Amino acid sequence: MYDESAGDHPHDPPMQRKGRPRSTTADDAILDAARSLLADGGWAGLTMGDVAARAGVAKTTLYRRWHSKHDLAIAAVAEMLGTLELPDQGPDLRADVEDVVRRFAALLGRPDMRTALMGLVADSTSDPALRRRIREEVVDPQKRLVLEGRARAETRGEITAPGDIDVDLVFDIIAGTVVQHILVSAEPASDAWVQRFTTFVVTGMLPQPTPPTRAAT
Repeated sequence: MYDESAGDHPHDPPMQRKGRPRSTTADDAILDAARSLLADGGWAGLTMGDVAARAGVAKTTLYRRWHSKHDLAIAAVAEMLGTLELPDQGPDLRADVEDVVRRFAALLGRPDMRTALMGLVADSTSDPALRRRIREEVVDPQKRLVLEGRARAETRGEITAPGDIDVDLVFDIIAGTVVQHILVSAEPASDAWVQRFTTFVVTGMLPQPTPPTRAAT
């Protein structure tokens, strides 16, 4: 069992902690245990005591890192979303967007991700501070994908100016639609759906050719 209880109180703020560096091995064990419990027992079944037991760590070790169930769930979700990348898929933005939509949908299909996200959002309806943390620690960091896509589209000449893509709006459209489709409607992200959705998004993002002016008769 990991035991880093060198006298710290489990609820000391992070900036006041002193002593040995925290163990990334313990971090990984704790987050893996949290995801496993989320998948097995749902949101109500996630307790700090059970996480510590399954991870094989002392409770002081767990509380030194994350003070509450919400802290732990946010960290687990943020880590999973941090695996999303926007690899260059080829000749145009459409292929890049289609790839990241598939990857995001696959993540939302995981029982641990689905349970953690829906539990956090439900609890945040009566907790403005939690809602702000979800936005700052889970949502906002993922906007990097839109920024990368915009930069790539500029390099390819698909858009002509940095302001041609509204990052916040594009992110809201993509993330909101995929969350609605996978988590709320509980529909699969079929190839046909991903392709239709990608076409819709990219059509709105990229400049459209001006139709020819009809000559006066």
